[in-house]
Amino acid sequence: MRTKAVATTALLALGLTACGAEIAPQEAATASAHYPVTVRNCGDELTFDRKPARVVTNDVGITELMLSLGLADRMAGYVMPDDKGRIDKVAWKDGYQQTAWLSKQQITKEIALDARADLVFAGWHYGFDEGRGVTPQAFKALGIDSYVLSESCRSGKGTERGVMDPLEALYTDLANLGEIFDVKDRADKLIADFKAQIAAVPQPGRRPSVFLYDSGQDKPYTAGKFAAANEIIAKAGGTNVMGDLTDSWVTAGWESVVQRDPEVIVINDYATPGAEEKRKFLKTFPALANVSAIRNDRIFVMDYVDLVESPRNPAAISALAEYLRTVPAR
Repeated sequence: MRTKAVATTALLALGLTACGAEIAPQEAATASAHYPVTVRNCGDELTFDRKPARVVTNDVGITELMLSLGLADRMAGYVMPDDKGRIDKVAWKDGYQQTAWLSKQQITKEIALDARADLVFAGWHYGFDEGRGVTPQAFKALGIDSYVLSESCRSGKGTERGVMDPLEALYTDLANLGEIFDVKDRADKLIADFKAQIAAVPQPGRRPSVFLYDSGQDKPYTAGKFAAANEIIAKAGGTNVMGDLTDSWVTAGWESVVQRDPEVIVINDYATPGAEEKRKFLKTFPALANVSAIRNDRIFVMDYVDLVESPRNPAAISALAEYLRTVPAR
């Protein structure tokens, strides 16, 4: 990939073979016909001179964007915990077997270098972290390019994330990956299928109010306007009570939850504590005792990977919509 500034010394030190596999003659011919290609990613223009050959992905949703497009053969491996959703129940489960599970922790510069990565696909709060020094700029200094998950794009107001509607972020990333890896037909079909699946979800006459509970006891971590969960709730026929917060995943206050009195609480199930422990906390937390969702025991559990930008979003919308249709009028 070409960018405005390239860390030449790092590239020379690593060598061309350190970043990718050797290109076969037939692939080189294809590359010359399609490349270079330029895409916009979080406001920046990224230009690729050839198809990335050794991609390292961070987190389950990001990994499955690659796998859903049939790009396991372009991956050096993936980094993600094993508690964010079943990976043996998806259409692209074979793709997981075709690439390496590099770590169950979080991506580091050392992991990318050991994998001889030529591209890291991660996001802000999905691997990229200034506190750990794991940023697109840090990888660039090592001669490794980066692509940032569009759901996590920063708005320019500090570390707030979100520059487009979450499903638009999903479609943007699929379209960009289609260009970057020369699989535009696959990407276009997937986008069209997802849009059709979501459009077919029946919309209710009344939209139940929903609170997304991710984690936190002193203060809840939840989904704002630019989190994928916000649009999943909306397309399923509900209203996110925290949808006015102009961020993606964000900390709120319990007073706000009580004041907005959600009819349904959706639990984001991952890591520890698990869904049942979260449910027990919510049902026994005194401040929530009079909230409609608690009084009527309307708590719906969804996997983490359903609620972040991923190719599982359309199915998640259908599942939540089915549940919301059972919610009676107040």
